[in-house]
Amino acid sequence: MPSDSKKKREAKKKEAAKQRAQKKTQQKTEDGINDECTENKSESVTANGSSLPLASENELVKKLEHDMDLNAKARAVTGVQGLNPHSRDIKIENFSITFHGAEILADTKLELNCGQRYGLIGLNGSGKSSLLASIGRREIPIQDHIDIYHLTREIEPSNNTALQAVLDVDQERIRLEKLAEELAHYPDDDSQEQLMDIYERLDDIGADKAVSKAAYILHGLGFNKRMQEQKCKDFSGGWRMRIALAKALYIRPHLLLLDEPTNHLDLDACVWLEEELKSYKRILVIISHSQDFLNGVCTNIIHLHKKRLNYYGGNYDAFVRTRLELLENQMKRYNWEQSQISHMKDYIARFGHGSAKLARQAQSKEKTLSKMVSAGLTEKVMLDKNVQFYFPSCGTIPPPVIMVQHVSFRYTENGPWIYKDLEFGIDLDTRVALVGPNGAGKSTLLKLLCGELIPSDGLIRKHSHLRIARYHQHLHEQLDLDVSALEYMMRCFPDVKEKEDMRKIIGRYGLTGRQQTCPIRQLSDGQRCRVVFAWLAWQTPHLLLLDEPTNHLDMETIDALADAINDFDGGMVLVSHDFRLISQVAEEIWVCANQTISKWSGDILSYKEHLRKRIISEIQKPKD
Repeated sequence: MPSDSKKKREAKKKEAAKQRAQKKTQQKTEDGINDECTENKSESVTANGSSLPLASENELVKKLEHDMDLNAKARAVTGVQGLNPHSRDIKIENFSITFHGAEILADTKLELNCGQRYGLIGLNGSGKSSLLASIGRREIPIQDHIDIYHLTREIEPSNNTALQAVLDVDQERIRLEKLAEELAHYPDDDSQEQLMDIYERLDDIGADKAVSKAAYILHGLGFNKRMQEQKCKDFSGGWRMRIALAKALYIRPHLLLLDEPTNHLDLDACVWLEEELKSYKRILVIISHSQDFLNGVCTNIIHLHKKRLNYYGGNYDAFVRTRLELLENQMKRYNWEQSQISHMKDYIARFGHGSAKLARQAQSKEKTLSKMVSAGLTEKVMLDKNVQFYFPSCGTIPPPVIMVQHVSFRYTENGPWIYKDLEFGIDLDTRVALVGPNGAGKSTLLKLLCGELIPSDGLIRKHSHLRIARYHQHLHEQLDLDVSALEYMMRCFPDVKEKEDMRKIIGRYGLTGRQQTCPIRQLSDGQRCRVVFAWLAWQTPHLLLLDEPTNHLDMETIDALADAINDFDGGMVLVSHDFRLISQVAEEIWVCANQTISKWSGDILSYKEHLRKRIISEIQKPKD
């Protein structure tokens, strides 16, 4: 007689099949709508508001895909599957990766368990993104039934609306239905659990609730109703990346790989995403520089260190505590062993050729020492090198440095006002963080302050000797990838005649040895950002305008940046989604909203809690 659990599974299979059959008519209607939205060669609006032919946007997408293919060819990956083919977990033994001949991982173990959310951390250039890429491209033997979504680039600039782009999952639906048919023939528990999960996912993308789910996700990521009906080609790359993230959350794959998912988000969307991901019930692997975000989402931490993957239970704070305890214990063991070894060596040297009794004791200690060495001695604790950023002294200029007088701004004559009648001043002791939702004008304000944009009304008065450096997230994309960091900096600052002097300058930003002389193309995104910071800092600005400076940086580098800002004798205006950096460097919080700027009375953590309460109350998740 079949068991009760098998009867329930069979009943659920039949019910799910019946429901899917009922949905086919409605789904065909939706599919027809998607099919009508084919791409054409019309224009696309870029991040700065200028027009770019859609063909050019598609060429950029192809170039990105080409670069990813080149990286894949430069990567050699080996590993052996360590679980049965129907397991919902992933285990790869003897896992190794080399990239451009450099060893990233050496004979380590990759282990990902269903139901866990992993934060992947490690220094810039240690190979985190390469690890995710090798998993996402199935360069290691992962079971066929485990589908993988690796968020690597933005949605293509098509004529589909944002909502249609998220709902366009025909191939995913077909793949899941085929997989369900295959798994139905396997009676083992792993296969049946996977089958039930697939039925649930098919229900989630079912036609009756698809639109509400997709709209809920897009709304959480900052898309109002009008934007959801806007064509993908009319969004900048950052907003199309949000659409790609929305699609990943809508599909909810068995293995979701997210590399810095908060990079294109404002604080509101970061808080929403944290709330959304903390309930992800399959396998989630995140690379993030935000300790606050990892604390809110992760159940486990994977530390990529010395070419190995080390696993820790708990969130980031728990990892820090556990690792500190382990390092302290390792240091104690190492010191004890070295003390014993020194004592035994000294005894052997003094009494090895003495009386018969002493000689026998010396021989005994020699055997003990040999056993200790053969059993393996504790490694000396080697802490990671501290990265140190540096902003040279800019000198002093008398206030007022910048005066904003009755400034109003809009991008077009008939467009909506971004700001109206702003009035404030900035001096060399200003340390301000700008917060507020996307579209409120945070980046716009930085462009107005540096002169990249001109006010529609009012005046911005600057000191005649003021030097401004504006960091934004597209600067590292403008680097010449075919030259080295050393060559690039020598070209930009010809006054520095000696290469050794320039090497010292670049070394202040954590780039040493081969990283200075290899083509910038071979550097990680985080290392390229360090080149940009070196370039900016060596212009000796009086005022730093930092627009999302933490994108692609690891936590140690962000802390080094915070220390450098705190030691800097000029002013700073910061736009960031990193709550921790803001808490480290900002003395005031300015909220950009409703065409004006107002000061927040509390600190950044009280502002985050304010956002969390508002988001939870405003956004009601659609019922399953």
